[in-house]
Amino acid sequence: MNEYKDIRYMKKALQQAEIASNNGEVPVGAVLVLEDGREFAAHNAPISENDASAHAEMRVIRAACKSVENYRLPDSTLYVTLEPCLMCCGAIIHARIARVVYGATDPKTGAAESLYQALSDKRLNHQPDITSGVLANESGKLLKSFFQDRRSH
Repeated sequence: MNEYKDIRYMKKALQQAEIASNNGEVPVGAVLVLEDGREFAAHNAPISENDASAHAEMRVIRAACKSVENYRLPDSTLYVTLEPCLMCCGAIIHARIARVVYGATDPKTGAAESLYQALSDKRLNHQPDITSGVLANESGKLLKSFFQDRRSH
């Protein structure tokens, strides 16, 4: 995969993470790109939507599935600023997303590679390709700044 393309889409995901942060949400953003080039973007919104499942990944997967009128998104790539949690990994697997690109690792709830390796578990019926660490420093700085600000208030 083209590294320049990964950086370009991760920058778009970071813009979504900044929107989340400005809305008082944990700054995570996601962009999903279909094979035909259509793009969908979303940010975390569990607080504002009163919905524990309103993670950036879940919201962008829902939007893309509705648009294509199919619950499967083969040959798509998901860009997300933070390693997906177990819930989001489940949705990624069920949607048959071909590739996941993420920024910062999440040692507390990361289920792609850190805490669990759900996306590479051969017992499951789908394993997307994974690329980690794309703009990880930028993603990490945004998260650290957000939580430092919350602790100081």
